[in-house]
Amino acid sequence: MALRIAVQMDPLEHVNINGDSTFALMLEAQRRGHELFVYPVESLCLGEGGAEATMGRLSARARAVRVQRVQGGHASFGEEMRLDLGATDAVLMRQDPPFDMGYITATHMLEHVHGVGEGKTLVVNDPKSVRDAPEKLLVTHYPDLMPPTLVTWDREALTQFRARYGDVILKPLYGNGGAGIFRIREGDENFASLLELHFSRSREPLMIQRYEPLVRKGDKRIILVDGKPIGAINRVPATGEARSNMHVGGRAEAVALTRRDEEICERIGSHLRDNGLIFVGIDVIGEWLTEINVTSPTGLQELDRFNDMNSAGLVWDAIEQRIGGN
Repeated sequence: MALRIAVQMDPLEHVNINGDSTFALMLEAQRRGHELFVYPVESLCLGEGGAEATMGRLSARARAVRVQRVQGGHASFGEEMRLDLGATDAVLMRQDPPFDMGYITATHMLEHVHGVGEGKTLVVNDPKSVRDAPEKLLVTHYPDLMPPTLVTWDREALTQFRARYGDVILKPLYGNGGAGIFRIREGDENFASLLELHFSRSREPLMIQRYEPLVRKGDKRIILVDGKPIGAINRVPATGEARSNMHVGGRAEAVALTRRDEEICERIGSHLRDNGLIFVGIDVIGEWLTEINVTSPTGLQELDRFNDMNSAGLVWDAIEQRIGGN
């Protein structure tokens, strides 16, 4: 089943070919005989966008592409063209956050691609569900699975939470890669200044969580495909670092799923599957679920290295099954 696949992503020229999950998905799609196009989100046009676009259609300035695992020569492109996204079989929404109004607007625009063209174009992950599920908020629908957590603008409430738990983590709601995350230990005098700095630059609330010391043993990234776990990696923070994200020096290592991990996946799996969230990465520290990542999850290549598997192939199996069932 050869498919036409459009990939909405940050510049392909700059990806880490040995770590990037989008690149792994593209390699596997190409291996299966699918035709690939890439485009930046900024080139989306809804309505009158060129000779091939008509009012009510969604298009983008795209290039056909072929990929290979060759450092410095991993992508070759065709001429830029305006691609009617409704004429593709699937669109992969893979640009990185921040989850700002630009990101939200792109999800609204991508909703227009459904049902256009000869068949129904599948958007992965479903744009409405992505919009309704920013990673640090979707998780709050499962409070019994989380460590003590508060989301608020209220500085007094944040101060009281910190007084109750002592050692806490402050997180911006819509960032990625660990940016802007701070650990505030008991007795640290910078708490009030950090609140002032955040609220002077942002109108968004903050998330505050009890610090979980087990993060020193690793922050587990579990990959779910169509609501079912396919494996996990453990991300261990670098010495002197509270964050385990790979972007800031976290070390990946092999890890098995525990009974608690499977319980968490069972609880959230049907919601993910029923809402078109095909490729999802969740974060678990010890016994606690901390994030559900639906925007641009990572971890496929690390999972493959530790488990001798083809995780991108499992994602494409799920996509192809959904397209075949349309």
